[in-house]
Amino acid sequence: MTLAALNDLAARHALTSYGHFATKPPDTLGQGTLVLLGPAEPGFWPHVTAQPEFQDNQPDPLDRWSSRVITELANAVRGTAYFPFGDPVHPFISWALRAGRTWQSPVVLLVHETAGLMVSFRGAIHLPNLELPQIVASRPCDTCPDKPCLTACPVGALSAGKYDIQACHSFLETEDGHDDLVKGCAVRRACPISQNYGRSEQQSAYHMQQFHPWP
Repeated sequence: MTLAALNDLAARHALTSYGHFATKPPDTLGQGTLVLLGPAEPGFWPHVTAQPEFQDNQPDPLDRWSSRVITELANAVRGTAYFPFGDPVHPFISWALRAGRTWQSPVVLLVHETAGLMVSFRGAIHLPNLELPQIVASRPCDTCPDKPCLTACPVGALSAGKYDIQACHSFLETEDGHDDLVKGCAVRRACPISQNYGRSEQQSAYHMQQFHPWP
């Protein structure tokens, strides 16, 4: 199994590798490589919303789809699937920061080299017999001249070193917060990398509905 082969299999489900790292004994995953998977854009949302989990009117269709598909992928490559939801809770944030393509942004949120502040992880696969070279990449925020993420939030809920979640929820209850509900967080949208990522507004609205339900 190679990373290219895994990506070919994942691409059938509109997924792609978002980075990887060699696992160590403290990870309790065994020796090998953990590959993080996220949406392949553009086109992820039309693909996933056409799947059975989005047609059966049951809760958490995206998580259930992710669980089914990534478990099937893991079985096909003789690996083990892990998810950023459910029980037990796995340290996906720290995993992402080790995976070579994701960093902490100036506004605390994770930023990915191609997804920007729209980064999300649908799961990960541990491959015990795969060893890959370490990824060498640079944090894009270091060369971002304007850093619009720092000033994009209308109520300053996201700024350097802090996240005022109550201020965020309160703003979303107002008329001015409507755009963020249907288009996604203004801070995430302000990132120049996010703007070139190709994520649909419908997907952003879905995630905002999970974060801040509205009628």
